[in-house]
Amino acid sequence: MSDKKYSNYSDDSIEDTRRKKIDEFKRGFDKSVMSDDYDVDETSVHEYKSDDSYVGYSRNSSSLKRRKSNEINSYSDSDTKRRIERESKKALKQQSKQDKRIEKNKARRNQKMFKWVWFAMVLIMGIVLSQVLLVGIGDMLAISREENPQIVQVSIPDDATIEEIADILYDSKVINQPKFFVLYANITTEEDYFRQGDYKIETDKDYEAIINFLQSNVNRTDIVTVQITEGMNVLEISNKLLEEGVIEDVKEFQDVCNSDIFDEEFPFIAELEDTDARYYKLEGYLFPDTYDFYLNEDPESVMRKMLNNFENRVYYTEDKYFGSSKTHTLDEYVAKSKYSMDEIITIASIIQAEAANNEDMYYISSILHNRLKNGAEMGVSQLNCDCTVYYPYREYEDVPDSIRDTYESTYNTNNFSGLPTGPICNPSLEAIFAAIKPYDTNYYFFCHGTTDDGSVPYYATTLEEHNYNLTLID
Repeated sequence: MSDKKYSNYSDDSIEDTRRKKIDEFKRGFDKSVMSDDYDVDETSVHEYKSDDSYVGYSRNSSSLKRRKSNEINSYSDSDTKRRIERESKKALKQQSKQDKRIEKNKARRNQKMFKWVWFAMVLIMGIVLSQVLLVGIGDMLAISREENPQIVQVSIPDDATIEEIADILYDSKVINQPKFFVLYANITTEEDYFRQGDYKIETDKDYEAIINFLQSNVNRTDIVTVQITEGMNVLEISNKLLEEGVIEDVKEFQDVCNSDIFDEEFPFIAELEDTDARYYKLEGYLFPDTYDFYLNEDPESVMRKMLNNFENRVYYTEDKYFGSSKTHTLDEYVAKSKYSMDEIITIASIIQAEAANNEDMYYISSILHNRLKNGAEMGVSQLNCDCTVYYPYREYEDVPDSIRDTYESTYNTNNFSGLPTGPICNPSLEAIFAAIKPYDTNYYFFCHGTTDDGSVPYYATTLEEHNYNLTLID
C-alpha cells in the first residue's frame, strides 16, 4: 500500500521538495539566532552532511555560544563603533543641554520667588522702621510727652555712659524712647561732656534741650557752699573740701595742686620758679573766699575756680588800694618793688599767718621788709617766723606721729636767711597789699599778747625792747 502511495512521485521531485524544506529551516534558524530568541543551553543543533543531506540534531551548547559570539562581533566593526560613540556623545550633549534648561528654569523661578520675598521683607521693614522713626522723632521733639509737664529730680553718677543716662531719664519719665535718645546723643555730642550731679529738669524738654541742660554745671542742684578762710594752707583746704563732700580724695586734690596743667591758662602760675622745691606748687594762689562747689566735683574744676578768683580779685586788682582811677594788674604794682610776684605772695602769706588784724598786717610787713633789707646790720639776718617752722603743717601737733620728733621743714626761717621757697598759706587781698606797701617804720621785732578782746601786737626796734615786750605778754 505504501508503494502505491509514493509511486506517483519521481525521485527528482522528492529531492527538490527536501531541499526546499531544508532551505526554509535554515532561514528560520538564522532569524531565530539574529533575534536573540535562541536558547543556547536548550536549542537543538541540526547537523548536515557535506552534500546538505540532513543527519539529525544534537544539543551542543559550546557550538551555539561560538556562533552567537561570531554573529554579534560581526556588528562591532570600527565604523559601527565610531557611529555608536558619536551617537552616545550626541545623546549626552543633548541630555546636558536639557539639564541646563531645567536648572535655568528652576533658577529663574527661584529668583522670581526671592525677589517677591525680598520685596515683602523690605515693605515690612519699611513699615516697622517708619513706625519706629515716627515714635522716636515724636519723643525727640517732645511731641509725644505728657500734656502736663512736671519737674523731676535726676541724679547722674560720675563717669556715666550715654546708655546709663538714657535709662535714668527714662525711669524719671523725662524721655520715652531711651534707645532713640542714645542714637541721637551719639551723633550730636560726646559722652565726656555730660556732668555728674543732681538736676531738676522738666519732662517736656526735647533731646537737644535735655543734653544742653545736663552738660552745664549751672543747672546742678547738689551745690555745697564752702568758706575758705584767709590763711588756710593746701592741707587744710583739701581736708575742708573732703569734709564737705566736694572732693573724694585728698591726695588727688594735692596732686593736681602740684601739676602743670594750669601753666598755659594762668600766666602768674607759668612764671613760678623752683617749683620742685615747694611742698605745693599752687600754695598762695588758691584765693580764700566763699565758693559754691558741687558734690564730688572734679579736683581740677575746684582748683580752677580758686585760680580764676585769684586772677579776677587779685591779679586784676581793685584801684581803691592804690588810689588809682585806672585798672592795673598786680604785677604793675609789684614791679615798683624789689620783689617778684611770687616773693610778694610769700611775704603776704607770712603776714597773714602772723598778723592779729588788718592794721597789724602793715606793721608786720614793715618788719619783714626791714629784716630782708637791713637785718644783717641789726643782728637779725633771719626772719625767725614761727609760722614757718612746721610747714606744711600748722603746728607741731599737726605733724604725723611717725615723723613728728625728727621733722624739719625746708621752709623754717630759723634755719636760713631770706624768704622760704614759696608761700606758706593762701593770703587775703589785704595781706597782699600790705606786702606791697608796708608802713614806713624802724621796727625789726614783734610779738603778740592775748587779751579778752583778742591779740595785742607789740613792736620793737631793738632786741632789748623786744625782750621787754615779751615780759608784758607772759
